[in-house]
Amino acid sequence: MAGPTSNTIFQVPFVYVAKTAVLLPLFGFLFCVSWSILYDFKSSTATHCKVANYLPSISSAIGGYTPQRYVWRICVALHCSPRLMFAISYYNFHTQVHVGTKHRIYKNLAAFASFLHVSEILALVGLTYISSTENPDMHEYLFIAFMVCSLFHMLLTCVLFHWGRTANNKEMTNSERQSFHYKVGLFLFNLMSFLVAVYLYFRHQAYCEPGMYTWFALGEYLTVISNIAYNGTVAWDFSRLDVSVSSSNGTSYIRKST
Repeated sequence: MAGPTSNTIFQVPFVYVAKTAVLLPLFGFLFCVSWSILYDFKSSTATHCKVANYLPSISSAIGGYTPQRYVWRICVALHCSPRLMFAISYYNFHTQVHVGTKHRIYKNLAAFASFLHVSEILALVGLTYISSTENPDMHEYLFIAFMVCSLFHMLLTCVLFHWGRTANNKEMTNSERQSFHYKVGLFLFNLMSFLVAVYLYFRHQAYCEPGMYTWFALGEYLTVISNIAYNGTVAWDFSRLDVSVSSSNGTSYIRKST
């Protein structure tokens, strides 16, 4: 998207916005887990099996105790606005190229990918503010919605990125190739860590083996961190853009850096 370059009253490189959107949930996650281990270890690591466990689940760390609950909610709330901007920006990013006879399908997939991105963010907000201790069923449904939307959004973005960047016999630039490789690698890592975590969770539920819930929690951590890292690839895709606010009509724009 382009906007007026005069009368700019605020301007910041897009990469700074991207880093902020990534660092906020990462800080919140690390703080909640660390604080739970240091100050709420016994209660945050307890399970119905009553066997040895050394790490809290993410649901316990972010929603079961204070100040962890407040820190996580603040971080998620602050990072939502730029994340929603990314979702809309990616639609324009994908559709700025014409892929030929299948362009209509490509454009519809780009719109669906943005819809999944927005749905992922809204589900994250929901499971953040509805904790597993307050409403476990709703928290679980929102978590499932978050993971489904997240995984399909990642997969579809990888497909669209490669399709759009190589359409009409074009070759990816070094920056595009790096971004694509990171996207694919992080998507596969996220999928595998999630599937392993699901397996470990049900194994813990079935057999109550000592330490099994700890491995499940570690799988959860890797899933969250890889999700955050995947969203951070936006810094490569929009590295030459600025976010600016013009005094002409008080509207914010995303435009190329000068």
